[in-house]
Amino acid sequence: MIPLERLLADRLRAVVAAIAAVTVLSGLGQLLLPGMVLDLLGAESTPTTRHFFAIVGMFMAVVGGVTLQALLTEPTPAFIVLWCAVQKLGAFLAVTVGVLRDLFSWVAMAVALFDLLTAVLATMVWQRLRAPAGRHQQARVTA
Repeated sequence: MIPLERLLADRLRAVVAAIAAVTVLSGLGQLLLPGMVLDLLGAESTPTTRHFFAIVGMFMAVVGGVTLQALLTEPTPAFIVLWCAVQKLGAFLAVTVGVLRDLFSWVAMAVALFDLLTAVLATMVWQRLRAPAGRHQQARVTA
């Protein structure tokens, strides 16, 4: 099955793949324009914060890219999808702590909640990938 057919056949996989692609783009945006993103999040923008925010953006682009590639590959390495979920959960926790410490405005909670949702969806894909073939096919049909 070609990658596009795999995505069309499994909506959950397609959603997580689309989020991975958006993560690549948003990570590149954060890498190239960290000051603008910090301003949107209501955070302090200094040379130091912009530098470290750009580094985070680079890692976002890498994790999004490897996740997207994994979801388009047969067989999909389940451990990559698991680490995507872990990264998204970590991002949710880190941004939430930043909001609670008044480092980011409450607008940033939208980003945090989206990361939490992505962690849940990626975990669901990971669980499907780990399921025996028969159970995986059955889960895909009911989803």
